Amino acid sequence: MNALQNPLALIGRILLAIVFIPAGFGKIAGFAGTVGYATAMGLPLPQVGVAIALVIELFGGLALLIGFRTRYAALALAVFTLVASYFFHAFWAVPAEQQMVQQLMFFKNIAITGGLLAFAAFGPGAFSIDGRRTAA
Repeated sequence: MNALQNPLALIGRILLAIVFIPAGFGKIAGFAGTVGYATAMGLPLPQVGVAIALVIELFGGLALLIGFRTRYAALALAVFTLVASYFFHAFWAVPAEQQMVQQLMFFKNIAITGGLLAFAAFGPGAFSIDGRRTAA
């Protein structure tokens, strides 16, 4: 299994980054709409919140993808994901007919947070910029 550690870490980083990078680009393309949605969901300072989310998702996702300062990027993305889950997937505060989908999305985000925390704890593996820097 040790022979698979680095390839699996790379695949894990790619799969997690796929969640965040397109979302960051989407916020650039649809900033006003995203701010409107954040406002409707009760996010305080929605323009600031969306701008922060955009930066964390895009740059944190890219850092995770290439394995650059991976532990910090993963930790920032984990905290972001928990906060976003609270505001945007509050299954406990929606009508009964919406609870199942929102609960699914909430717990999916909790699982993503778990994966991110594993990268924060154990690092990105050898197939990364961080891995190359520590090997040098």
